[in-house]
Amino acid sequence: MSMERYSRQILFAPIGENGQQNISKGHVLIIGAGALGSAVAESLARAGVGKITMVDRDYVDETNLQRQNLYCEEDARNHLPKAIAAKNRLKAINSTIRIEAHVIDAFDPKLLSILEEGVDVIIDGTDNFETRFYVNDLAQKYRIPWIYGSCVGSCGVSFPIIPGETPCLRCLIGHLPAYHATCDTAGIIAPAVQMTAAYETTEALKLLSGEKPRDSVAVFDIWQGEHHFIKAGKMKNKDCPSCGGHPVYPALQSQSSADVLCGRDTVQIRHPGAFELENMAREMKAGGAAVEYNGYLMITALEGHRTVLFPDGRMLIHGTKDKREARSLYQKYFQ
Repeated sequence: MSMERYSRQILFAPIGENGQQNISKGHVLIIGAGALGSAVAESLARAGVGKITMVDRDYVDETNLQRQNLYCEEDARNHLPKAIAAKNRLKAINSTIRIEAHVIDAFDPKLLSILEEGVDVIIDGTDNFETRFYVNDLAQKYRIPWIYGSCVGSCGVSFPIIPGETPCLRCLIGHLPAYHATCDTAGIIAPAVQMTAAYETTEALKLLSGEKPRDSVAVFDIWQGEHHFIKAGKMKNKDCPSCGGHPVYPALQSQSSADVLCGRDTVQIRHPGAFELENMAREMKAGGAAVEYNGYLMITALEGHRTVLFPDGRMLIHGTKDKREARSLYQKYFQ
């Protein structure tokens, strides 16, 4: 790999040649390839991170294009899984680095295999706290730094969590400003995404290059021009069940079989086994059902609900936020 490509980054004194060499050897796991995850992925690919692993459960939708910079209209038309679309775009941006893509839920056992192979930094690109607490506990258990990031409306928050040193996410929650709005109710503007992603990317580059990360929580409202940094040291809870003296990692004990996707009017159901999509698509078409299959996922309609199935056993039921209704459709047609 030619270092000339990164000459301007190397001129930045805190990184320098040694830092760039470290960055080129680093492995970053990005969980969630939506707005935040895709923005951070692009910046890290351009920065020359040696290996980037993308994990995402969703596919590109037209409503993503307003703020998710890696994707284009063709990706949405083809219903391409975000992890695959991200990989394609990142390889076009930087062909000298390794990109892996996994179309799975964060709770998939494959994630543990990725962690066991060796990961230097985990990036939070998720859109719900159930998954974030799960990632938090995984990071604590495997002693991997991870960078929390979240945004809604014009506001955002980010904090680098270092196991054994900083408070974890579970410690922080009671001390951070409570944003009761969600992307369902308040929407999201692209500059809030980019600002949050910039904070996440910066802390990742610090960790990879050997610099000390920020020890404060960044909180901002970009529309109002407000930025605050909250010292986090005193937020650490010695009795925290995730990072305290006797951790039990509560988020790793159990996960819901159904959850609502942020901003999508969609419920995800987890089937206990895999789906043989090619065979299912053939059988359903033979029965007269309208079915699309692109090699990555299958789309059909169940009682007026657009339904998307993935090989790993997940299904997305659009047009409802009612978990009971979604489970009822799943049980009727697939259980």
